[in-house]
Amino acid sequence: MFFEIAIIIFLARYLRRILENSPRLSHWDNRLRLAWIAAIVLVGLSIFVHVTEPFVKWLVHFLVFAIVITIYRTEEFRPARWAIYAVSPFLIVIVNVDLVSLLNVNWLDSVRQYEGPAFTFSVIWMGAMYLISRKQRNALEKERKIRLAEEQQNKIIAARKNELEYLVAERTSEITKQKEELEHALTDLKSTQVQLIQQEKMASLGELTAGIAHEIQNPLNFVNNFSELSIELAQELKEEVEKSDIDKSYIAKLVADINLNQEKINHHGRRADAIVKGMLQHSRSSTGKKEPTDINALSDEYLRLSYHGLRAKDKKFNATMQTTFDESIGKINIVSQDIGRVLLNLFNNSFYAVSEKKKTLGDAYSPTVSVITKKLGNKVEIRVKDNGMGIDEKAMDKIFQPFFTTKPTGQGTGLGLSISYDIIKAHGGDMKVVNKPGESAEFIIYLPLN
Repeated sequence: MFFEIAIIIFLARYLRRILENSPRLSHWDNRLRLAWIAAIVLVGLSIFVHVTEPFVKWLVHFLVFAIVITIYRTEEFRPARWAIYAVSPFLIVIVNVDLVSLLNVNWLDSVRQYEGPAFTFSVIWMGAMYLISRKQRNALEKERKIRLAEEQQNKIIAARKNELEYLVAERTSEITKQKEELEHALTDLKSTQVQLIQQEKMASLGELTAGIAHEIQNPLNFVNNFSELSIELAQELKEEVEKSDIDKSYIAKLVADINLNQEKINHHGRRADAIVKGMLQHSRSSTGKKEPTDINALSDEYLRLSYHGLRAKDKKFNATMQTTFDESIGKINIVSQDIGRVLLNLFNNSFYAVSEKKKTLGDAYSPTVSVITKKLGNKVEIRVKDNGMGIDEKAMDKIFQPFFTTKPTGQGTGLGLSISYDIIKAHGGDMKVVNKPGESAEFIIYLPLN
């Protein structure tokens, strides 16, 4: 009997712990507490006070019933199921033993021999299930801790997410502001670029105009001189006609001279007319339409215009111009105004380079600019070379970049080579540089024949 009561005490204490009744079923936790207190009281009564055994047994049955009810009410809790598995054999054994005792039937005497093994088995079973239920409880506790950790982690992540969203929003605002500033700066840069390009165009046009003016001046001088001479000859002819003794041979000579003068006037007048037409053609904006063009004639024309443009600025400047043109090239399809602009820019750079070197070396130096055209398969090669100072090695990687110039401030915008490179690329060609610092620079243009 004492052993049974001890089992009841153990069950009550065990169940309170394993079922976690304090946080889950506080009212049942109070009943279980009363159950093991009652079991302790029974033990005390059994020791110090004579209590009948049936009374104790039925009281034990009541306590066990209370415990089973508690387990049943918490069976949705996984360890509770294992608790039921644990106490079931014990309950069956003690109830059956008591029933057998109450019935007092002779044929049931044979069952009594199994009471001991059955009771031992139920206790062992209960101990084993107790260990299993502890394992289940520990597993659940671990899961609960993991879940709590995950919830805590999720809270941290959510807080971090909110913080990052705030930082992103703040950074986005800064980026938007920076973007607006960059767009404003880009607008200003484009405006400045347009102005610089216009300045480059005006500078090129100024040089071209100076060359054209110098070119026109020569035929105009011829026209003026021969027209004045023709006036003098006509006056002399008039005087000879008015004489009584007319020398026909002399008159014929005067008429022949006058005719020759008129031919020269006509020739140089046409030359001036061609120069003016060329100037007008150059001043017109490019239509972008490719037309068959004699690249040799175009190169020669702009070479002379560039040279005379520099001569118009510096009367003391002289340079040797060497041309080697491949006559087999014929005409190629190009936008003549654009390619003319490229050639003019290269010639201006070459004459500027040799002019600066001439100022340094003096009469010991002979400035030379050469132009060579050559047909190479399905493309045309144009070489513009000068024996100036060449290009500094540090500047070689930047010469085709916009706004980069090696000229002193105010003498170049840094757009000439950049625009020239873009024009050649737009024609499907290419531009390269062969440089010898301190000796020469050679620009090579490749243009497709078709």
